[in-house]
Amino acid sequence: MTPAILRLLIALAIAGGLSAQTVAQTPGGTSISNQASATYSDGTNSYSTVSNTVTVTVSNVSGLAITPDAGTNSGIVAGQTGVIFNFTVTNTGNFSDNVHFVPGSAHLSGTSPAAITRAVIDVDNNGSINAGDTDILGAAVDSALIAQNASIHVLVEVSVNAGATPSQSVQVLLGDAGGSSPFDNQPVAAPNTNEVRTVSTSSVNGQREARGDISASVIDDALLKLTLTAPTGPVPVGSDITYTWQVCNTGSQPASGVTLNGSTQVFIIVPIPVNTVLKSGQTFPAGTLYADKTSSPLSVAPLSATWSATPPSPLSNTSRIAFPVGSSLAAGACSSLVNMNMIVTIDTGISASSTIDEIGDVFGKNSLGTNITDQSGDNTANNGDGNANFDETYVAGPGHGVIWRTTLTQAGAVLIGPSGAPGAVGPTDNNDDYSNKSVNTGIGGVAPGGVTTASGQIVYVNTIQNTGNANDTFTIDAPTVPAGFTVEVSTNGGASYTTVSGGGSVSLAIGFGASANINVRITEPAGQTVLTGYDTVIRATSTNTPASFNKTIDRLYTGFVRLDKSSSVSNSTGVGGATDAVPGAVITYNITYSNVSSANGDVNCVKLTASNLVITEDGLAAPNNWGTFTAGSGTPSDSGSGTVATVSATKYTDTVASLAPGASAIFTFKRAIN
Repeated sequence: MTPAILRLLIALAIAGGLSAQTVAQTPGGTSISNQASATYSDGTNSYSTVSNTVTVTVSNVSGLAITPDAGTNSGIVAGQTGVIFNFTVTNTGNFSDNVHFVPGSAHLSGTSPAAITRAVIDVDNNGSINAGDTDILGAAVDSALIAQNASIHVLVEVSVNAGATPSQSVQVLLGDAGGSSPFDNQPVAAPNTNEVRTVSTSSVNGQREARGDISASVIDDALLKLTLTAPTGPVPVGSDITYTWQVCNTGSQPASGVTLNGSTQVFIIVPIPVNTVLKSGQTFPAGTLYADKTSSPLSVAPLSATWSATPPSPLSNTSRIAFPVGSSLAAGACSSLVNMNMIVTIDTGISASSTIDEIGDVFGKNSLGTNITDQSGDNTANNGDGNANFDETYVAGPGHGVIWRTTLTQAGAVLIGPSGAPGAVGPTDNNDDYSNKSVNTGIGGVAPGGVTTASGQIVYVNTIQNTGNANDTFTIDAPTVPAGFTVEVSTNGGASYTTVSGGGSVSLAIGFGASANINVRITEPAGQTVLTGYDTVIRATSTNTPASFNKTIDRLYTGFVRLDKSSSVSNSTGVGGATDAVPGAVITYNITYSNVSSANGDVNCVKLTASNLVITEDGLAAPNNWGTFTAGSGTPSDSGSGTVATVSATKYTDTVASLAPGASAIFTFKRAIN
């Protein structure tokens, strides 16, 4: 066997051992000497001998390994920067060699959008990138000589796109060697765009390349989810509402705190609901902070507000409360419900049609040190606008939470009365107040006890006041209607009417604390007794509280000034008896005039006062004939305030400027029989 063949066999054996990595490799250039020795005897003496020395020099064999293969890093989060992937590059050859890198040696695969920001040889082996490291991203470069079986580290820095989502992954590859796992010590093959290879060309097996890869899965960062528990209602006005808050970190990374008033905590920050005040005497968690309406109204975002460990004075000046959860909140953890309640007292005098609204914020930081926030009311974590000030909506949507609504107990109450006086009081109470009006048709020339000769119609205006604690819709009907009468109601100022006599009704919506007028048109048929009041009862009933109603009376009179005449005879002629109507005897006529309309009830009831009443006595106007057969005797008079005038020898008038309801007087004149 020639020396050349022997050297080749040795090199191949080393290469095989290198591939199997089962035995230590003999360094290239090592001289292997071999000299045989022998002993022998001639039967008497012993002898020894040696051969010539044969020397074999071990050839250089290249080898390269990059690890890990299919390695994994801990989870990464969207938007994370400066993520280091650490590779070990080992010279597995039997001599010192350099390793060649190209700008594309470190490259990406995987499903998550990401970018390599730096790639270096970690010269000082401290695991971080610094100024002394060798850049392999910007240009092709050879490493320093790497001793046999020695290693260098390559650090690849990656930034993860902010749009990365959980279940995606980032895979960093160093090198592009083919073959099968572990992709080490492969013959150099084209293309060389992403290669990592040995440099020396003196080895018997040529240049070698390798490949390693590390993957990292995208995981959720800290995800804060704020939950509010509160009653849906209805709750009475003036009562308490208890709000219970809890925040959970549903992400895979812990949340750290934000700093308020020098305290770094994960904070639940909640505004005091409109139309409520914070109830005194409560115990909140240690470190609870307060903001006041003067320096920090709700228009100031929570993280910009001025906070104090001392509650405002008065307590009603509190705009927000900040509850501390802890300096951090671990992944999967929830804050305790204990001592996280906030009790507020609902203001009295507010409309119960309103709801008491509440929404809160939670603030913290994620693993990147970025502020994160969430608002209550929806099922999406980290979903808030950073300022729960009630301009959010009642429907879930991106960028904001959902306002919680607690309804209030609505208690209906109503008053109905004369125009402008819904609270009028009648003879008994506010259910028999009244509006008196009279027809002027069908009553002329009809004496007391007679009936109207034509129908009449009157329009009343009644005022309805919502005295309940909420917006309400009122049912208007007429439970009492005189026989044969027609009653109609208009809720639009008389533009249209609805008949309510016979069981009909109309509805009218009136806001909290407001009033509205209705027109009531009453039609009276002919044939009604004159000088009589006919009562129509108008009723308004609450929809919120059907048992709550009020009534008023629209009273129609068929005339309201009554004239009753009487006469007496005084005979002093000596002819006949003392009361015989003989010539010369004197007839005394008394006309009693009365306002027959009702006078009771308070000043808000609408009463009928007769004005400019003129009573005329004409002795020559049919059917009168006393002017022909009598002559004046004495001076006419009025027992009341009337002014009597003698118009002629046969005619008198009595003028009464005003005749109040229930008032009466007597007009008297005398005539001597001719």
